[in-house]
Amino acid sequence: MKFSIYTDGAARGNPGKSASGYMVYVDGRLIIEASFYNGICTNNVAEYKAALKALKDVADKYGYSNSVELYSDSKLMVSQLNQLYKTKDPNLKKLNSEIIKIAKKFEKCEFFNVPREEEHISAVDQAINRFLDSLDSNKYHNNEYKHITDNNQKRL
Repeated sequence: MKFSIYTDGAARGNPGKSASGYMVYVDGRLIIEASFYNGICTNNVAEYKAALKALKDVADKYGYSNSVELYSDSKLMVSQLNQLYKTKDPNLKKLNSEIIKIAKKFEKCEFFNVPREEEHISAVDQAINRFLDSLDSNKYHNNEYKHITDNNQKRL
């Protein structure tokens, strides 16, 4: 199967309260949507954590015998994952290594930078901002990984 993953991360303050999220599609169908709280970290760390959790989620649910295209509006992260930029920050370096290690296990895994206005990225951005808003209203507990939807995963 070919998975299209859209990721985003946000920090209120930099560093500040942060959340990450992703949406996973197969054949244009949304199959997984998730948002989660990271605690206090930078926006770049939140971006990386979104990509890492999304890849792990796809691998855990569907295995590595698949093709993955991961899309992000973070030019820094995508350029570092594609080895166009060096990863100097120790926190990002560790996350980068974890992502590359997982990515290599898939039949194919590619990383693409897209504008923040891209409809899927915009949807993930809105979801994680709603999630951060909900933390302020105590709707969810901090550090809780919240699957919002997981549509039809057993039918694939």
